[in-house]
Amino acid sequence: MNSATAPAQLRTTPATAALRSVSLRGPAGRLEAGLNEGAPAAPFAALICHPHPLGGGSMHNKVVYHAMKVLNDPQWGLGWPVLRFNFRGTGLSQGVHDGHAEAGDVLAAIEWLENEFRLPLVVVGFSFGAMMALSACCSPALPPKNIRALALLGLPTHADNQDFHYTQLHNCTIPKLFLSGADDQFDPGSQLAAIAACAAQPSQLVLLPRADHFFTGQLEPMQSALAAWLTGTFKEQLP
Repeated sequence: MNSATAPAQLRTTPATAALRSVSLRGPAGRLEAGLNEGAPAAPFAALICHPHPLGGGSMHNKVVYHAMKVLNDPQWGLGWPVLRFNFRGTGLSQGVHDGHAEAGDVLAAIEWLENEFRLPLVVVGFSFGAMMALSACCSPALPPKNIRALALLGLPTHADNQDFHYTQLHNCTIPKLFLSGADDQFDPGSQLAAIAACAAQPSQLVLLPRADHFFTGQLEPMQSALAAWLTGTFKEQLP
């Protein structure tokens, strides 16, 4: 189990990056999205995928928002452009919720980012968004070529009387972060530890003490752990 603390200089008042409304062409129709603009010389662009829409998840979810701040806010040392979008059937996005086909929505968002910035990409997903990001980025059939890292926040291992095993991780060599609460109600018996242990390297598991699935009261430790992993993973490519 790992923990991380953000440096003191990162605790200052955050700057506000410009937010631009974006319309993506998804496989089921138009997808509502928003782009937090990054620094002009940003070395990466990022995508964040939201939790389950039937549970109220959207691109405005608090975990998604706080993860975006780590990637986008210069006070965390990165300043990357970050795209958030609503899955099909959520908010103003067209289509109907499917539960599996949303991986295609992730691929559409990745394609938009690649065309817009021509930069290597970092993909972050929370809960259902982590499942769809994993399906899109670690597909054995046709994985995206430009993904440099994958951060899976609150990846569920058991929900609705069903276990999830993620066998595609065995051959997925993208650097991966598994970041969850030690008290995550959708990870009974720390099944995530076994999944992470079987994933292809490089990968890192971080279980935050006293944190549940939604990082209730633990959003700042979640941000610190995510920031530490990103800066450690890309230390040779960051200013």
